[in-house]
Amino acid sequence: MEKLDLTIPLSTVTLQGELILPKNPRGIVIFSHGSGSSRFSPRNRMVAELIQKQNIGTLLFDLLTSEEDDLYENRFNIDLLSDRLIETTQWVLDHKSTTGLAIGYFGASTGAASALRAAAYFKTKIKAVVSRGGRPDLAISVLPQVTAPTLLLVGGLDVPVIGMNKMAFDALASVKEIKIIPGATHLFEEPGTLLEVAEAAIAWYKRYLTTKDAE
Repeated sequence: MEKLDLTIPLSTVTLQGELILPKNPRGIVIFSHGSGSSRFSPRNRMVAELIQKQNIGTLLFDLLTSEEDDLYENRFNIDLLSDRLIETTQWVLDHKSTTGLAIGYFGASTGAASALRAAAYFKTKIKAVVSRGGRPDLAISVLPQVTAPTLLLVGGLDVPVIGMNKMAFDALASVKEIKIIPGATHLFEEPGTLLEVAEAAIAWYKRYLTTKDAE
């Protein structure tokens, strides 16, 4: 397992990230976290560690600099966050350590909207998208353009977000599935619920992300 602490140079800023690559990875999942979170999100890191055990690489990175994150409105600037994810994805496509790897997204909360916008932008270059407690409705205008198989995971007690996800589900034209995690609230803090999220995400990636010639 190779771990790299990265500085990712984009057009206007440099972002911090953590890239973990198993030997001969089957693909890579780029995480797009929600508002007020970072690459150190304990929930995303737990999911990432379980994904890595399936011989899939992960990239967790900060979509905003620390100065930008101090401006509360930036956390909900979906246009800005989507642009950052698109530029970072292009960096992954071009970087010597990750070029040629199948790419998937894992988006949480508002990060799911930026993941789906980026998936619509890159089309078939993105092989799979998973949303955890996400707000895919914030990307509603581009959802018909998403070609990647998309899994929407929502807590059974997160009632308003269930409705938002069902609306987004109807707008998606790709292979899609919505899964309600019983007894879970928005952050999946209840015992066992985050593990259920991780297992569902891994099954989705193993089905759609893994390159056909991987061992």
